[in-house]
Amino acid sequence: MHALTLASFLFFTGLVAFITWRITRRDDHSTSSGFFLAGRSLTFPLIAGSLLMTNLSTEQMVGLNGAAFSDGLSVMAWEVVAVIALVALALFFLPRFLRSGIATLPQLLELRFDKTTQLITNIIFLIAYAVILLPIILYSGAMGLQGMLDLQGLTGIESPTVLLWLTVWLVGLIGSVYALFGGLRTVAVSDTLNGVGLLVGGFVIVYFGLQAVSSDGGILEGWAILKESDPEMLNSIGTSEQQVPFATLFTGVFLINLFYWTTNQQIIQRTFAAKTLAEGQKGVLLTGFFKLLGPLYLVLPGIIAFHLYADQGVRADEAYGHLVFNVLPAPLTGFFAAVMVGAILSSFNSALNSTTTLFSLGFYKVVLNKDASEAQVVRSSKVFGWIMAVAAMTIAPLLAGQESLFGYLQKMNAIYFIPILAVVLVGLLTRRVPALAAKVALVGGCLLIFAGYFIPPFDRLPVVMHEFHFVASVFVLLVAVMLLIGRLRPRETAWVHEDSGAVDLTPWRGAIPAGIVLVILVIAIYAAFAG
Repeated sequence: MHALTLASFLFFTGLVAFITWRITRRDDHSTSSGFFLAGRSLTFPLIAGSLLMTNLSTEQMVGLNGAAFSDGLSVMAWEVVAVIALVALALFFLPRFLRSGIATLPQLLELRFDKTTQLITNIIFLIAYAVILLPIILYSGAMGLQGMLDLQGLTGIESPTVLLWLTVWLVGLIGSVYALFGGLRTVAVSDTLNGVGLLVGGFVIVYFGLQAVSSDGGILEGWAILKESDPEMLNSIGTSEQQVPFATLFTGVFLINLFYWTTNQQIIQRTFAAKTLAEGQKGVLLTGFFKLLGPLYLVLPGIIAFHLYADQGVRADEAYGHLVFNVLPAPLTGFFAAVMVGAILSSFNSALNSTTTLFSLGFYKVVLNKDASEAQVVRSSKVFGWIMAVAAMTIAPLLAGQESLFGYLQKMNAIYFIPILAVVLVGLLTRRVPALAAKVALVGGCLLIFAGYFIPPFDRLPVVMHEFHFVASVFVLLVAVMLLIGRLRPRETAWVHEDSGAVDLTPWRGAIPAGIVLVILVIAIYAAFAG
C-alpha cells in the first residue's frame, strides 16, 4: 500500500511541476513587472485558480475541518462570509487598486498618505508573514501529510519531533524554489493546476466519507445517518460556547474576512496582475462562487470524522488526515497527498512571493538602495526570500501543541488585519484625513489588540466581550480616531486619486448582477441550515 501511495504521490507532484515549467519557461523573470506582477497578464481563470489555492492550504483543509470536528457546521462562516468580502473586492476595492497601478498595498498607502505610512505597513506585513503566516502554513502542512501518508510507517522514523522537522524543511525547500525562481505567473499556473486536483480530491473524500458513515450503503444514506445522529453538528448558527458565535458574523468575523480578501498582500497581489479590470472582476467573482462550495469539502469532512472517530481519542487537527488515510483507496491517498503538497506549496510560495515583493519594492528600493536597477531589485527579493524561508522553517515546528490551529491563526491575524483595514478604508473613502492619522491607527491598533490578547489586565476584554467583538470595537475606535484627527488637522489639499493608466479600467457588465446573486446565495445557505 505504501509503495502505491508513494508512486501516485510522486507522479502527480512531478506532473504539475512539468506542466508549470512548460507553460512558464519563456516568461520574463528579470524585471519587477514580470517577476512580481506576471507582466500584468493574468486572465480570470488564472486569477480565480490562484486566489482559491493561495487561500486553500492545509491551515484551511486541516484547520477548518478540525474546527468542524469540534464545533460542526457553524465554522463554515470562514468560507461563506468570505463571499461577501469577495463581492466587495470586485465592486469597490479592485477598481481603485488597478487605477493606482500598484504592485503592493503599502504603495497605495504611500500614494494616499506618505512614505512613512508605506514603510510602517511594509514592516507590519513582513513581521506578520515571518512569525505567523509562513510558519503556520508549513506546520499545518506537515501535520496533514503525516496523517495522510503515514510518514512514520513509511520512513521508519519513530520520533514525532524529528519527523515534523524533516517534513517542514522538505516542503519549505520545495516551495521556496517555486516562488524564488519562478515569479508570480509560475505560482499562479501551478496554483490553478493544483486547484483542480484539490477540488476533485476534496469531493472524493466527502464521497468515500459518507460511504463509510453508511457502511457502503451510499452517500444519501450516509447523509441521512449524519442528520439523524448528529443534528447539532449540522446547525449553521453558532452558539456562544463555540468558536464562531452567530453574532460575531456581523463584527470581527466579517472584518477579518474583509481584510483577508481585500487588503491582504498575499491574496490581492494576483488581482494586481489582472490584464484588465473586467478580467480581475470575473476572476474574483468566480472565486466567490467556488467559496460557496467550501463547506462541502472544508467543513463536512470534519463532521464525518466526528461521527466516525469522536470516541477514539482523535485530536481535532488530526481528524482530517485520519479520515483521508482511513477512507481513501491507496492510489487516491497518494494523489490527494500530492494535491495537498500542492496546496501547501501554493500558499507558502504565494506568501513568500508577496513577502519578497513587499521587501524589494517597499523597503530595498525605498530605503536601502534607491538607485537599484531592475536586476538588483529582483536579486534582492530572492536573497531575502531565502532568509524568510529559513526563518519560517525554523519557527514552524515550534507551533506544535496549539489547541486549534485555525482558531490560533485567526486570533493572531487580527493583530495586524484590523489596523491595516481601518487605514485603507478611511484612506479610500475620505480626501482630507492626513498621514498622521494613518500612523496613529497602524501602530496604536496593533499595540491595542496585542495588549488585549497578551497583557493583563487588558486581556480580560476579549474574554468579557468575545475576541471577535473586541477586534471589531478596536476597528470602530481606530476609524473614529482617524476621522477626528482629519477634522482637527486635515490635509492642506484634498487627495486626488489619479489614474495611472496601467490597465484598462472598463468594468465587467455582469459584475453587479453576479455580486447580488452571490450575496443572496450566502443568505440562502445560512437559512437552509439554521437550527
